[in-house]
Amino acid sequence: MANLRDIRRRIKSVKNTAQITRAMQLVAAAKMKKAQDQALAGRDYADLLNQVLVNLKENGGDAAHPLLEQREGGKELVLVISTDKGLCGALNTNLGKKIRAEVPKDAEFVTVGRKLRNQLGKAGREMVADFEVHDPVPFSEARPIAKFLTKAFLEGGYSKVSVAFSNYINVMRQEPELVQLLPISTASLGEKQVYEGSAQETDRSAALAKDYLFEPSGPEVLDTLLPLYINFQVYQMLVESRASEHSARMVAMKGATDNAKKFIKELTLEYNKLRQAAITAELLEITTAMRAME
Repeated sequence: MANLRDIRRRIKSVKNTAQITRAMQLVAAAKMKKAQDQALAGRDYADLLNQVLVNLKENGGDAAHPLLEQREGGKELVLVISTDKGLCGALNTNLGKKIRAEVPKDAEFVTVGRKLRNQLGKAGREMVADFEVHDPVPFSEARPIAKFLTKAFLEGGYSKVSVAFSNYINVMRQEPELVQLLPISTASLGEKQVYEGSAQETDRSAALAKDYLFEPSGPEVLDTLLPLYINFQVYQMLVESRASEHSARMVAMKGATDNAKKFIKELTLEYNKLRQAAITAELLEITTAMRAME
């Protein structure tokens, strides 16, 4: 009977775990829908902003801008966007592998999210700043991050600023990405964004065909639009990462719930077998005793 008691305890424990993982799955699903809508809503704006910048750069002359300046020899600054909580599958692990494989050893880091911040700290990587972002992501919280990265680049301490984040593709698929943010490549303005499902590669001929009227002048408008472009890029990567986090967590918790239910069935079957064996043994003992008394 001790074995039966142990199995009953295990069944109860697994049922409690299944209830917790099921609740976490439902919470992640609700958050995922909001984060997914937020991520998808920004993709069309990103494409339109690209079109304006392409037109402005081509028709507004070749005015030099510090954010377009290509540099050599300096360090790389990397913004790493991870999660604050775990239980989201291999999301942070895959992003960490991407960073270890493609980021130089002497690079310095700015972090959003506790998970990879702790990993980078344990690995002895140099971290210069850390930011916290609420959920859902407000655009106002992306501005200080973009401002910090822009200032660090303009001060000349870094030749390149990149962003490592998890790109949301669909509920079942999230890809780690490492994207150059600064300096802004004029060629990349017309290229397809890394955000899967966003507008296709910006049609340069269509963008140039639009008759924009820039006031007060092209260079001055460019001076205003480029910081906005950086702000929005950082914001879009934050919301892509947040949508990836909730999607990965929902899938992971669904898998955990399904496994718990499967384990409960196996334990219940084992319990019933042992219980039937115990009943059969008792019947045999009673029958044997009755025959002995005849």
